[in-house]
Amino acid sequence: MTWRASASPTRWRRSRSSTLDVVVTAADAVTACYRGGGKLIIFGNGGSAADAQHVAAEFVGRFLIERRPLPAVALNTNSSAVTAIGNDYGYDDSFARQLRAHAQPGDVAWALSTSGNSPNVILAVEAARELGLVTIGFTGGSGGRLAEAVDHAIVVPNDATPRIQEGHLMCAHVLCEIVETALFG
Repeated sequence: MTWRASASPTRWRRSRSSTLDVVVTAADAVTACYRGGGKLIIFGNGGSAADAQHVAAEFVGRFLIERRPLPAVALNTNSSAVTAIGNDYGYDDSFARQLRAHAQPGDVAWALSTSGNSPNVILAVEAARELGLVTIGFTGGSGGRLAEAVDHAIVVPNDATPRIQEGHLMCAHVLCEIVETALFG
């Protein structure tokens, strides 16, 4: 069996510099959020849920620098809320309802969806926009609906879920390092 990448190396090279620019801009938004006393609210499904937890842990714990904890929460970690909301209102509302409960002005909402078309992620981003939050979206392929719905879209130019998730993790780690350095030197 031969492995074949879904995106050509040329496509990745073309988008690499613009992707890094968006990561830096998104990191600036997260830095401003923390300087203003806000928190990071992160959400995704499946592997993206695991990535949301990972990113939240990097901010609450530490990434590279020994420092005070930074407030970050992954909405998918409260299984009681996710399942109760799913049962009572429908799974599509599982993140939007939690976001409306926890978000404050100055917070940042960070959505992860490899397809960019997960209904519960899109509805949460719409709720975040209604609340006036800055929004970040990590997606793949052509970006899906998520890329159009957020302020800062990081789109991994690939159609294979594992490659998209690997790109998300790399970009998330770069973003974490930029924020930590900006806040703590």
